[in-house]
Amino acid sequence: MTTEPADLTDRARSWAATMDGFAAGSVRRAHVDSAAKIGSIEVFDRSAREELEDAQLAPGATRARGAGHRAQPEEPDAVRTCFERDRDRILHGTTAFRRLAGKTQVFVFPEDHQRTRLTHALEVAQVASSIAAACRLNVALTEAIALGHDCGHGPFGHASEDAFTPYVPGGFDHACWGADVVLAPVNLCVETLDGIRNHSWSRPAPITPEGEVVSWADRIAYVCHDFEDAVRTGIVTPAMLPASVREHCGERRSRQLHSFISSVVGTAHEHGEIGMSSTMAEALGEFRAFNYEQIYMRPASVAQGQAVVRVLRALVEYYADRPNTLPFPELAGSGHPNEGSSAGSDQAMREAVTYVAGMTDRFAFTQAVAQLGWDPASLPAGLDVVISR
Repeated sequence: MTTEPADLTDRARSWAATMDGFAAGSVRRAHVDSAAKIGSIEVFDRSAREELEDAQLAPGATRARGAGHRAQPEEPDAVRTCFERDRDRILHGTTAFRRLAGKTQVFVFPEDHQRTRLTHALEVAQVASSIAAACRLNVALTEAIALGHDCGHGPFGHASEDAFTPYVPGGFDHACWGADVVLAPVNLCVETLDGIRNHSWSRPAPITPEGEVVSWADRIAYVCHDFEDAVRTGIVTPAMLPASVREHCGERRSRQLHSFISSVVGTAHEHGEIGMSSTMAEALGEFRAFNYEQIYMRPASVAQGQAVVRVLRALVEYYADRPNTLPFPELAGSGHPNEGSSAGSDQAMREAVTYVAGMTDRFAFTQAVAQLGWDPASLPAGLDVVISR
């Protein structure tokens, strides 16, 4: 039995009183006045839920039954489907997902109301799950792909792909890197990994309609929210949007999202395919082109991207020459702490890229100052704290 400190506030005392919940016979409840009852139910295990899913999904939707193939075979979960398990692993089991909170979407070190890679992933998941539910597709698979689709991004957004490409055979693609390197340890299903690997439109088409939905949701989400962030920052105004964009999807994000999502859902219902009407697809294309010209490729963004590339390449080369300084044993050679890679070797280079690609924006800048001796004043604009040597 514990003794309650005498200086507890009423709020703290009230909170402490809930430690074990509230007794109601043999049951503990979350609230003292809980009255929620659902009646007697049968145990709704995974097999039963897969049966119900099979009956409810559209003919071409991806079923969890018969799926769940992983690089390392595992026993199925007793309750969750394989795709629900994937979604949960990305949310709870990957530090890469959490680090997206510290990685650039458009603006380095965003202000409180601007997007990060993490909030982008969450918005993509919302758009994608809305489409999937309306089209009777597998929502759990859709969410898993959406939440994991950008886990392979390095710091500072797409500038990191330019930075790392010289060091990776075939070039650095955040989609492939995310599926094949970053998320490999959590042993996801082949359908989930395929959707992550192929969400970019320049990649081959995903093997599932849920993956196709995420490809559309990604573009819809970033086109709309990047524009909104740029408006709030004063870079553009709604009046600058092309007339056809304003006509078909308006000037506010809520109407824009509704217009594009409705077009994908309507196209699926009318044609049985994942796509968008020609009119709305052209509007989305014009919207995206506007963002590229006015936001992503404006001189300040280009200059910042070039500065970021210099920082990241310097960090990769520093760690490739000093693989013994990498902090995680799993990045050293075969995975055993006593078998490190040789400085300057191909393996050391891959380990260096893996480490730097996992950094947040702030940590990358901190390491540039601490390890490379860079003057903080020479780092790209946007750093909102003083970095000491």
